[in-house]
Amino acid sequence: MTGHDGWEPEAAALVRPYVITKGRGLPDDEQLSLITLVTAAADAAQRPTRLSPEELNLLDLCSAGYLSVAEIAGHTHYPLGVVRILLASLMEGGYLMTRPPVAPARLADKEILEEVLNGLRAKFG
Repeated sequence: MTGHDGWEPEAAALVRPYVITKGRGLPDDEQLSLITLVTAAADAAQRPTRLSPEELNLLDLCSAGYLSVAEIAGHTHYPLGVVRILLASLMEGGYLMTRPPVAPARLADKEILEEVLNGLRAKFG
């Protein structure tokens, strides 16, 4: 039904996140952070029929190569929490593999940097 000025309210999402996730809770941040890389397992090509359409969509997306959790959420337009829950479920089923993010680099020693700077100043003025 449209209003008198032609404005039509936007339809609500057909499937609520609680239904998509089957009521499961969020995984630990250490397990699936925003920058954790995810890809389909080598034996996930069978595409079992017991997965939900949302899980199959994630599995198809991840079969192209490594994507971060944030990228997957962006591509699918699902809420980030829903994506993390579905990815954790697929990981438990053996359909996905994860690679933890690269650890932060160790800070350089200040004395070494000063010696390099002094050497460059001595050589190049």
